[in-house]
Amino acid sequence: MLTTRGSPNRGSAKMEEVNEKLKNFFITSSTSGVELNCLASFRRHRQELQRNYLHYGTGKYQLILAFLICTIGKHYFSELFANEDCILGMPQQLQKAFRPPEICNFCREVRDVPRLANVDPNEFERNYAYAGGPVIVTDATANWTATEYFDYWFFKDIYATYGKRKKAARCQFFPYQTGFRNIHEAFDLDPARVNYEPGTEPWYFGWSNCDPEILKILREHYGRPYFLPRGSENNAVDWVFMGGTGLGAHMHVDNVRLPSWQSQLKGSKEWILAPPPECYYSCNFLSVVVQTGDTIVLDTNKWYHKTNVLSGEISITVGAEYD
Repeated sequence: MLTTRGSPNRGSAKMEEVNEKLKNFFITSSTSGVELNCLASFRRHRQELQRNYLHYGTGKYQLILAFLICTIGKHYFSELFANEDCILGMPQQLQKAFRPPEICNFCREVRDVPRLANVDPNEFERNYAYAGGPVIVTDATANWTATEYFDYWFFKDIYATYGKRKKAARCQFFPYQTGFRNIHEAFDLDPARVNYEPGTEPWYFGWSNCDPEILKILREHYGRPYFLPRGSENNAVDWVFMGGTGLGAHMHVDNVRLPSWQSQLKGSKEWILAPPPECYYSCNFLSVVVQTGDTIVLDTNKWYHKTNVLSGEISITVGAEYD
């Protein structure tokens, strides 16, 4: 619980002053192209926060608390701020610092990555869905047309048509080591670089499909993996990761709510999995190659993971969380 000392009456008056200062901060920041919505969330939820978490004190402390809630605090007051944007994302190192320690049961007995096919959803739910993983299902993409249609040019055409929509612009984008500033730069590559011709720089990036129009188009070519528990719901946001040999995602742990699946539509990637630091002496480090057509399932909030695109075809994967 966060607390500060001070008179409630005085705190109420000071809170309005703090709100005004934050409002001015938001206006100034918005003029530089940064969209900041957390102040509105903070003000809407102020009474709830005050009742359950905070005793407001001096204006200085209130300003600090407001800033912490709008940056770091969202991760701990998620029932209040669900689906709302914050001023800043929590820096990755702080995410790790504030991450609660894991109980190591999810990885203690894991020696390798099982590969399954024609698995019954009930069996998958009992043995794999919520155990933390990892596990690979080899036949989930058999009837998907995404393996045929998805390539760099397919996505480029979609984002040329729909990518400037406000909803599409708000979707997350990961440039990894490419230096791309946004998805539009990523889809403006010279054909020689797209095709990895000699002398061109490698590329790899990822993004979320949070725009419903784009998501609808993409989901015409893939669906909810057949093996997921029948009672689980498909997430409203899917992810795509795409790129060639020599790059991939750095070692990291995710800060999402649920376990996830990721299907390898084209190419192949090596996944390197590491237990969290508190489990280093109880669990194993793992390496597994996910081939075209494979779907890897694991809890990326527990397992640290890194990917390397292997030589051959451009790697394209699609994935999502499931409850």
